[in-house]
Amino acid sequence: MLDKQDLIGKKVLVRVDFNVPLNAKHEITDDTRIRMAIPTIRELIGRGAKIILMSHLGRPLKDLDDNGNIKAKYSLRYLVPTIESLCNKQVEFITSSLMDDAAAQISPNPDIITLLENTRFYKGEEKGDPDLAAKMAALADYYINDAFGAAHREHASTATIARYFDAAHKDFGLLMDKEVKNISKILSDPMHPFCAIIGGAKVSDKILLLDNLLDKVDTILIGGGMAFTFIKAQGGQIGNSLCEEDKQDLALDLLKKAELKNVRIILPSDVKATDSFNNDAAVQFCPIDKIPAGWLGLDIGPASIASFESEIARSKTILWNGPAGVFEFSNFNQGTFAIAKAVAQATTQGAFSVVGGGDSVSAINKAGLEDKISFVSTGGGAMLEMIEGKVLPGIAAMEK
Repeated sequence: MLDKQDLIGKKVLVRVDFNVPLNAKHEITDDTRIRMAIPTIRELIGRGAKIILMSHLGRPLKDLDDNGNIKAKYSLRYLVPTIESLCNKQVEFITSSLMDDAAAQISPNPDIITLLENTRFYKGEEKGDPDLAAKMAALADYYINDAFGAAHREHASTATIARYFDAAHKDFGLLMDKEVKNISKILSDPMHPFCAIIGGAKVSDKILLLDNLLDKVDTILIGGGMAFTFIKAQGGQIGNSLCEEDKQDLALDLLKKAELKNVRIILPSDVKATDSFNNDAAVQFCPIDKIPAGWLGLDIGPASIASFESEIARSKTILWNGPAGVFEFSNFNQGTFAIAKAVAQATTQGAFSVVGGGDSVSAINKAGLEDKISFVSTGGGAMLEMIEGKVLPGIAAMEK
């Protein structure tokens, strides 16, 4: 990261991904993304740099209050105590709504970390506006992009800004570098058997991912709501379970492609079903293709868990993205937690594992298994697009 550069007294603008979940009291409920950025911040501190942090949080301009104003919950001011605690440094928060005013408010003291307000408070951020990017760039001598979670966005603070710094004055942060290297490893040099565990609600969200994985993996385990589209396409009875009716032909095509490429797609065989979308509703276990009318599957069942655990245990490379059920309901998160434990156990036995996506990462953290995974990615969408074979704007702009 900026090897051999003298950073003493230099201002370094670091684009981090602090898009963390907050509860109604504006308390951080999962600080993973902040913790993952700390090594970059600490190294820059150790090299004498004056650090200026910028990040987005949510989509504030898409969720204005009744008077057309930005809601308080989108301010980064609520992150200050956590950043101070993790960095053991004072953090000054710049509240200016105009990027032009920020420079005058930034303390030159290198012992004070500066945090700018949410980049998405500016209309030009998501448009990749050159004028906004130029104002951001003028705040510092160097630019570090450590926001892999936003690398798939062509935004002012993630891509456009990089074009205002030459190669000697911009670089990836330690986290971004790890993200790219670890995801590249499973794409270019995986050990076999290679198992991908793909969950989530919709097949349509994972089409390109599944299609690209067919050339790389040996097995794909499918969980979550997307499994029901495959089951119904094969003639199964799924009750009121989630299903993309117009994607059934696509599901069958994916199954045919997998067969031609000798890739095994393993679907759940049973589910934990309920009579309403409620954590405390009545439940029953049943075959996934024989769910009673009026009932819906919200988690994989014990037979599916055992089957998935067996496949994971024999794998040498594991990619996991997406929950096996409605993970936010405590009565329907057993399948997801079982996968988390199985991936961790396989890793301790020598497998290389990469986990990404909000619920998957949350399951790993809640189970206390983050230290038993080879790499936990901070970027759900960015990770998916990289695996899909897309060029990420936030990475491409740094290479120019």
